[in-house]
Amino acid sequence: MNFTSFPRVSINFETSHLVFPTLISILLGILLLAILATRWRAIWGALTTGPHWPAGIDHLRFFGTIALTVLYFLAMPQIGDLFPNEGYGFLIASIPFLFLMSLLYLHQRTRRYIVITAVNAVIAPTVVWYMLSTVFNLTLP
Repeated sequence: MNFTSFPRVSINFETSHLVFPTLISILLGILLLAILATRWRAIWGALTTGPHWPAGIDHLRFFGTIALTVLYFLAMPQIGDLFPNEGYGFLIASIPFLFLMSLLYLHQRTRRYIVITAVNAVIAPTVVWYMLSTVFNLTLP
């Protein structure tokens, strides 16, 4: 170890964006193992007996959530490529994603609730984007 270079920090921008996805993947893997270790009997029983598709599932919300999430993750880097290193991909993709997800789960679609949903869909991602990019100096897609 060379102590003359100790206070200097070098960032490899080719791989630095992979730190958080790697950490999240490891944490999710650990949680999966913990769930399997503690609930394996219930999981095995659910898979081997009875109907395999949950009864009474809300198909619109279930498949809508999956479709919106996939579209969100596909759109974010595409939008981000239009504005490199600004985090606008996250911001621009998150606003319609949050609005549509909230709209999907609204039980009463009155004008008041839709306006609240729209305001929340603009403010929440903007605050998160500002905090991550300005306060914590993190680059977003």
